[in-house]
Amino acid sequence: MEQTSATKSTVPQPEKGQQFNRSIGLVSNFALGFTYLSPLTAVYSLFALAITLAGPPAIWWILIAACGQLLVALVFGEVASQYPITGGLYPWARRLWGKKYAWIAAWIYLWALVVTITSIVEYTSTFVASLFHYGDTPFAMLLTSVVLLTIMMGVNMSGTKNLARVARFGFWCEIISVIALGIYLLIFHRNQPFSVVFDAMGALAKDGSYGTAFMSASLMGLFMFFGFEACGNVAEEVKNPGRKIPVAMILSIVFGAISAVISILGYLLSSPDLMNIVSGKIADPIPAILNDALGEKGATLFIVIAIVAMLSCILSLQAALSRLIFSFSRDKMLPGSEWMAKISKHSVPDNAMLVSCLLPMVICVWVYFQPDNLARITAFAVIGIYVSFQMVILAALRQRLKGWKPAGEWTLGSWGMLVNVLALAYGIGGIWLLAQPADSATFIDRWTVLIGLALIIGSGLVYMTIARPFGHSDAPENDAIEYAKRLNLSREY
Repeated sequence: MEQTSATKSTVPQPEKGQQFNRSIGLVSNFALGFTYLSPLTAVYSLFALAITLAGPPAIWWILIAACGQLLVALVFGEVASQYPITGGLYPWARRLWGKKYAWIAAWIYLWALVVTITSIVEYTSTFVASLFHYGDTPFAMLLTSVVLLTIMMGVNMSGTKNLARVARFGFWCEIISVIALGIYLLIFHRNQPFSVVFDAMGALAKDGSYGTAFMSASLMGLFMFFGFEACGNVAEEVKNPGRKIPVAMILSIVFGAISAVISILGYLLSSPDLMNIVSGKIADPIPAILNDALGEKGATLFIVIAIVAMLSCILSLQAALSRLIFSFSRDKMLPGSEWMAKISKHSVPDNAMLVSCLLPMVICVWVYFQPDNLARITAFAVIGIYVSFQMVILAALRQRLKGWKPAGEWTLGSWGMLVNVLALAYGIGGIWLLAQPADSATFIDRWTVLIGLALIIGSGLVYMTIARPFGHSDAPENDAIEYAKRLNLSREY
């Protein structure tokens, strides 16, 4: 996007030689968001858990979460259009509220992304182990995860163009493995009526309530529909970002919802033994369904495609995390900021990328000692994402109540206030669902998600109090109304 004089004077600029190349178009930006959102990853990782908890009606969480996160994406689109700055949530929160608020929002988001990468690479490792027929022991999973993270870091460091190419390739793998396969199963291997999506098949919570059981299956939908914000995380590498980033965010969610529904319907309706899946007797249903429908060779082929798509998701996540760390470091907000704010000759923040690889590896080591906590780790990642998202949504609503009218090239106009309020209501509901205690006898296991969130927020507040990192940068803050006026005035001339 060609910068106006207002943009040049207000948007924090990198040092000379530390600039990104605008090499990402709409399709690549959408592919980046879609592969980060990765409906395949959520379906393959959480299908069995969701169906066991709530039966086939668990599929409705895909549409519920998609509609709610679409509201969030619309608000993000307005903010990203006015502030097309690398780093996404951090600069958005800073410009909408202030430096302290932005720091803690980005701190939560940063660690949620780290844990998200960890959970996805762990899920991917199980498929790799299945493909090459070696045991999924804790050590094997740790070694596989480290290798996969390292390979994806190498691809990311090779340049933004390669990131875009792999994202596009991963996108087509997602399309093949979710939409094409889902349609094939629905047409040629359907064993169940469509009405099965309204049949709980005896799934009930321990208290005898189906409502509780249905709510407990929400993780599949809530886990699936974030990642669209990655379209804004690389804003300074996108051509005409004020227009293309909001569109890419929306497309990521819409196509994600369509592909996920088709995929899950395909697995549900083609299953010849759905009752045993709901009861938990078939512990790993997707390979069983694929073997029945495609044979061993066909199932192996789709496992390979699934692995490629999941690796593309990890690649996109690493890219998003590295840009957040770079943006944070550019404003001197973290220890070692000067080192992490450097950009390589390939226009990639290599040092921030290295940190983005090493931090998930550290948590993979923890998973090695606590392999049964992977589902809780996933829930912690999602609640961290939701909290940080809602901090931006709340900040945007606060500015609207003060009179802010977004002045980017893409806006919601008079619908902005209503969409903002509904997005906040949805996010609060999602956080409440994610905060529910796990079914465990021990206090720590029951409340792992909230304990983890409290530790992250608490450590962030302690570091803020002691080091006062938010005071290290003179980047603009809390200027949404003023900056919107400047943009409007610049267009008049």
